[in-house]
Amino acid sequence: MRCAVVGAGAWGTALANLLAENEHEVMLWAYEPDVAESVNKENENRRFLDGVSLHTALKATSVLETACSGAELVVFAPPSHVLRKVAGDAARWIPAGATLVVATKGIERERLALMTDVVAQEVRERPVVALSGPSFALEVAHHLPTAIVAASTDPAAARRAQQALSTSAFRVYTQRDVTGVELGGAIKNVMAVATGISDGLALGFNARAALITRGLAEMTRLGVKLGADPSTFAGLAGLGDLVLTCTGSLSRNRSVGVEIGRGATLQEVLQGRETVAEGVATTESAKALGEREGIEMPIVNAVHRVLFERQPARWALVELMTRELKGEDA
Repeated sequence: MRCAVVGAGAWGTALANLLAENEHEVMLWAYEPDVAESVNKENENRRFLDGVSLHTALKATSVLETACSGAELVVFAPPSHVLRKVAGDAARWIPAGATLVVATKGIERERLALMTDVVAQEVRERPVVALSGPSFALEVAHHLPTAIVAASTDPAAARRAQQALSTSAFRVYTQRDVTGVELGGAIKNVMAVATGISDGLALGFNARAALITRGLAEMTRLGVKLGADPSTFAGLAGLGDLVLTCTGSLSRNRSVGVEIGRGATLQEVLQGRETVAEGVATTESAKALGEREGIEMPIVNAVHRVLFERQPARWALVELMTRELKGEDA
């Protein structure tokens, strides 16, 4: 197929490379001209995926029209806060019959929309697929075994994404529960910040396990209220992604939490970072979404107090431990 990947961060580049290795014709769109030049001239993305040799057939551009024109499959992978603008700008060039795959994880702050909803609103009348699951871009680029989920209300679109992306090292499962898959992929980043804070405070493995488990409960409560299947949160896009992001050394969100737990301010942590830790922005939107839906989310709220209300990290963890006692299923 003719494929476009819109967004040349580490994840977008890894997916574009995977498609090229599957012998699809792939054009990677990069916002940064130097990234496109690096891919085309050196077969590397030195800025965001340094040290990985990319397939020689993979081409890059900084022109959306060049990337999207004639594409049968369009993968969106920019940061969540710019997805609406990028998708809107790309819409005019995307063919009517294209399948849209959304690899961005997050919840839009202004409208509290899921990422597939953002793309569907900007690029209308095309099937949309959510791509999510436990997947560090660097490991995918190095062909380490990975399993993820392609979720869509259009089963044929999910299968097209599955067939386009699957390899012997990259296994794609199809799903119909888009809401559950998207919420799992978004809110796990907030939980990774929480576990990072705990690790930065040296609170131990018991605390980490408790945060992961109770974080899963928060994700599930909100998801069920929004119509998701609770079993989705026990799968790859729920528990799988949650465990990876909360424990893996490559997790940007966990590393942000670790530095804050050790005493840095959010501004100090983010200053000079070129890559995006989606959990920071998602903390605000997840808190707002929980409040809108009347769902109690104590871990999300604790992370929000630490990141945006200047509450000392240790106090926030103490407050979580001293909340009113209740049953585990409450």
